[in-house]
Amino acid sequence: MNQPNEHFDVIAIGAGPFNLGFAALTDGIEDFNVAVLEAGDQFIWHPGMMLPGTHLQVPFMADLVTLADPTNKYSFLNYLKSKQRIYPFYIREDFYALRQEYSNYLAWAAENIHSVRFGHRVLETEYRDGRYHLSVLTEAGLSHFTANKLVLGTGTQPFLPPVITDAAAKTGKIIHSSQYLFERDALLAPAGDTSRPQVHCVVGSGQSAAEIFLDLLRSVPEDDHLIWATRSERYFPLEYTKLTLEMTSPEYIDHFHGLPMAKRDQLNAEQKGLYKGINADLINEIHEELYERSIDGAANVHLRTGCAAKNIDVVAEGIAISLHHERTDEDLDFVVDNLVMATGYRAGVPDFLSGISQRIEYLADGRFNVDREYSIGSEQDIFVQNAELHTHGFTAPDLGMGAYRNSVIINRIAGREVYPVEERIAFQEFGAAQLTGLPTASPANLHA
Repeated sequence: MNQPNEHFDVIAIGAGPFNLGFAALTDGIEDFNVAVLEAGDQFIWHPGMMLPGTHLQVPFMADLVTLADPTNKYSFLNYLKSKQRIYPFYIREDFYALRQEYSNYLAWAAENIHSVRFGHRVLETEYRDGRYHLSVLTEAGLSHFTANKLVLGTGTQPFLPPVITDAAAKTGKIIHSSQYLFERDALLAPAGDTSRPQVHCVVGSGQSAAEIFLDLLRSVPEDDHLIWATRSERYFPLEYTKLTLEMTSPEYIDHFHGLPMAKRDQLNAEQKGLYKGINADLINEIHEELYERSIDGAANVHLRTGCAAKNIDVVAEGIAISLHHERTDEDLDFVVDNLVMATGYRAGVPDFLSGISQRIEYLADGRFNVDREYSIGSEQDIFVQNAELHTHGFTAPDLGMGAYRNSVIINRIAGREVYPVEERIAFQEFGAAQLTGLPTASPANLHA
């Protein structure tokens, strides 16, 4: 049955880390009536990649609130205190929280923030009478909500490249990295002819690919073959030096956002190592494991770089993979028993936005036209979280920039400074900013 309308100043759709941060930072603001609607029944953060011992690639201060409001009760440190774990964490002396503990922290915040509502799937959105009208499916039936403004945090979806044929996809022997833990036991179980060694393959070059490869390296029988193939020219480490970290800054966002679209796309292609690389310590762990396995002879492990997937199909023997080495223009063909595709995620336009598409600014290629302060609305009343890689650069998915982005959005919606926002944090300048305090040559003397 239909439920009566509830009205909010802002409805945030999706309860991932970024919209959870929005919920935490707006919690308790008296004139800020917020609802965060999440389709799932409970908070889940990358459950298929909760491998033992894995940790964040950013320091724990990149939590929901600290970099905007260090006194906020939804900080990671306050979570640890509430669980009587703050001293063990202190003694551990490691800025990088374990992924499982960070996920538990996010779930704790989601359970305690009153504006977060699970089991609320947005079906349709319309705009009329000066408000956004949302049709939302809940356990109680179809509900209706209205809001003055929207914040979209619906996240990204697992991406599998089109080189995988439909027949191969239906075998159950090809999985995306996001499902790895759920499929791991089946993947490791012998299939087909058990008298021969099994062949396992990981495709991808980022952190997830490396974690899965190391887990398989430590788990599969030594007689089995293990392949790690990537299109990248090498297994890029995550760039984490201090002056590079300064690029996760308001100044760099200003610089990037001001560039022509073609330059932005070029930079994003060149900067993948800044946010999609592998932790250096993980690379070292992999090398050490390979070294130990090589002591008693060559291990059945094969690493291939510079190889792009050309075709993945099903054959009688298993999954046939054809790779193309782009530098040498050679093909590499082999058959595997199972394949893990660590091929990342892609952002899309949610179907429920179709009813308000006329109020959204798009680029010519269909991507959101996101302004500097994260709005895609023609009336500056629709905002996005982590859907602006193409307009704001690699800071978009960075957990450490989530509190900054939420501060900007909250201040813009409120029309006042709710949270102070840093304008400069870097020692360096981006672009050709003029030098100050130095003598300059007059135009007449430049070519003297």
